Amino acid sequence: MLRARPLHFTSRLEHWTGVLAALGLAKVVDQGDWLEFDAGSGRLALHAAAHGSPEDGTTVFGVEVGILEEFARRTREDGTQADVTEASHGTTVQVTAKDGFQFLADQAQRAEDGTWATSGQADPALVVVGTWVSPDVDGSARELRNIGARPRTSDDEAATFTAKNGGILRVVHGSAAGSGDLAFEYDGDLELLLGRLTEAKVEARISEDVLYVANPDAVGGSASASIVVERTATQQTPAGPSS
Repeated sequence: MLRARPLHFTSRLEHWTGVLAALGLAKVVDQGDWLEFDAGSGRLALHAAAHGSPEDGTTVFGVEVGILEEFARRTREDGTQADVTEASHGTTVQVTAKDGFQFLADQAQRAEDGTWATSGQADPALVVVGTWVSPDVDGSARELRNIGARPRTSDDEAATFTAKNGGILRVVHGSAAGSGDLAFEYDGDLELLLGRLTEAKVEARISEDVLYVANPDAVGGSASASIVVERTATQQTPAGPSS
């Protein structure tokens, strides 16, 4: 089991909740300062942050998995460091890549029907994209294959993977390893999605086949101005054999 589930820190939880609802995500967990939302593919967690804090407006790359110990064992066997550890929110697996980047693989919760499915109330065309910035795209792509992600596209500057149980994991080239901005893909008519956002009074625009949605965190000047929603590509270039 593998699902993309980035974590976004924000001091504007209420504003984010409205934007995500208009995008078509369904809230499935509400623990006050911790919220989780399902897209048609993939999941997003929101965590409250103090206004103006270093965390405010940042996104952390992360995934959900089934049995933590089994995931860690298989990942190590495939050549990537993975350690079961205790975090503030409970037991998790810390994955350490060769470029020094670390991310968490948290325990996934099954749906009411016992499967790993996301909420049926979410827009089935919307996909969560988790982004990893790395100076070594090829090396980081190998790490994603080692955690069970399935190759999707690849070029000199980026590689994308699908997660078996939802969402997209993306590596993009950058001078230092870290988490990239939150993004989405949409396998449908962006104009219809724009109309839904406009009806909900969320500022958005389409330019060159990309939907730009006003980022609630940009009000404080600590985040990018827009959340990017790209149309799902109809033709993909394989990144290599799946693992």
